Amino acid sequence: MTHYRKLVRDNIPDILDSRGVPYTKHIANEAEYKQELIKKLLEEAGEFAEATSVVELADVLEVVMALQALPEYTDLERVRAEKRAERGAFEKRLILEGDK
Repeated sequence: MTHYRKLVRDNIPDILDSRGVPYTKHIANEAEYKQELIKKLLEEAGEFAEATSVVELADVLEVVMALQALPEYTDLERVRAEKRAERGAFEKRLILEGDK
């Protein structure tokens, strides 16, 4: 039996129930939820880096959106727009080269 402890999408327990897969679950408190979202972001970003599929990118975005819903990140879009206005985006595909 494989042991795991990870944040999962909301419908995963229903899917496991329909397949007769045993599990336990609990609802994360605010601090645990944030910590688990950050771990999930790293997991999903790694999966996207490996597969580079739209499905994996959608998973990354879903986690970012969940993080954005946390009180300390609700101004994400404003900060993103400010950074874009000040420093630009990545549309020009610029690669900076040099020695450090």
